[in-house]
Amino acid sequence: MAGPSHYIMPLPDFDKPVKILIVASPYYKDISDHQIAGAKAEIEKAGATWDIIEVPGALEIPTAIGIAERMSNFDGYVALGCVIRGETTHYDTVCNDSSRAVQLLGLQGVCIGNGILTVENYEQAAVRADPDQMNKGGGAAAAALHLIAIARKWGKATKGVGFTKDIMLAGGDSTA
Repeated sequence: MAGPSHYIMPLPDFDKPVKILIVASPYYKDISDHQIAGAKAEIEKAGATWDIIEVPGALEIPTAIGIAERMSNFDGYVALGCVIRGETTHYDTVCNDSSRAVQLLGLQGVCIGNGILTVENYEQAAVRADPDQMNKGGGAAAAALHLIAIARKWGKATKGVGFTKDIMLAGGDSTA
């Protein structure tokens, strides 16, 4: 019996260059290499460029993205890692905390495709990472590209969150 079919959105078109940072944890090097290959191919297919940094583990991925968002000029990010269930509750902590931190950054307006695999065993990870199979690295890159397109559609040219010089004080004179 075949699994359910799903709709794959075409990649967005961009009128200005797009620069993406891939943040990868190569804890399982061969899994990571497949994820990165899938992500790079998808980014390049959209005509975007990428840079890559590596971090020790999945918990460091959102921290690295937060640092890059504050201190660089990337349009979006691809989070790539792999957490395989072990014998302790550490798996749950890493899965939940890395996912929550990526989601919180996203809710702040950071364009992130989350490709951190959370699996029961190595075989599941291998199938999900392989660009010729489930290609979750490519899927995460596509997600980042779609979020960048949305941000550009509705966003302003300047980056920043919070108060701007355009906000008037109550009762202030707009001609001042």
